[in-house]
Amino acid sequence: MNHLSTQSLCTKLLRPLLIGAVLLATSAPAQADVRADMLRAADNKASGEYVRARFLKQMKKPFVANGQKKALLIGDSHAQDFYNAILESGALANYQLSTRYIPTVCQMYLGTENIDHLREARHHSICASADTLAQAQAQIAQADLVILAANWRDWSAQRLPESIQNLKLSAQQRLVVIGRKSYGKLNIRRYLRMPESKLRELRNEVDAKQTQINQLMRANLPAGVFVDQQQLVCGEPNTCPLFTDEVRLITFDGGHFTQPGARYVGRILFNSAPLKDL
Repeated sequence: MNHLSTQSLCTKLLRPLLIGAVLLATSAPAQADVRADMLRAADNKASGEYVRARFLKQMKKPFVANGQKKALLIGDSHAQDFYNAILESGALANYQLSTRYIPTVCQMYLGTENIDHLREARHHSICASADTLAQAQAQIAQADLVILAANWRDWSAQRLPESIQNLKLSAQQRLVVIGRKSYGKLNIRRYLRMPESKLRELRNEVDAKQTQINQLMRANLPAGVFVDQQQLVCGEPNTCPLFTDEVRLITFDGGHFTQPGARYVGRILFNSAPLKDL
């Protein structure tokens, strides 16, 4: 075999190995980045701080007369999530934003009914000192846009029409109610072993209570008020994707957004009715 024949044969034998090495070199950093991102998201303390931080800085912030519209976001950690979705997607840029926090264990209600028996007894002291829709009414009256977002319970969802009526919003004010969301139970150790192609396709079963409460809210709330984020983001009521198109976790605990998740969900919600016209 002459020199050229030997060289040609070597080239044919080495080409697949070279191609494989190039593909590995180009894909490994991306895979490592995806997995490093998952591990960062799994730090519940740091991720929880991300959820809360910016919402708390705006809590009960007074509105000022500067020509901007005024938006008031009220609710629990799911309202904090929605606030991050607003900021990460660049939505409501023409509004000044103020927030108010009402713990999940207390729920939002405005009416004359004594609701103590609907809350767990161990949470009564928390709720006795917590903010309420009644306390927020003066600021609500100043807002052009009022947003209620929470991990709603059956009883508070059932009483939402009464609560909304008692808000006494004017015809010029806009109300938006953000429905519940759930991405189910996460298994990050399992996801770390899966290829990106599988992660993009992965859908998780959500809490069955989720669908029931969202259906109740949709049936009881006026058109253009209710935002069914579960349907808009997930496309179906019973399962949800866990990763963005860039293979970043949407949620770190099944209920609250990572930063990429807040950006991903915010873009979907604010490009869909009824939020897109804000």
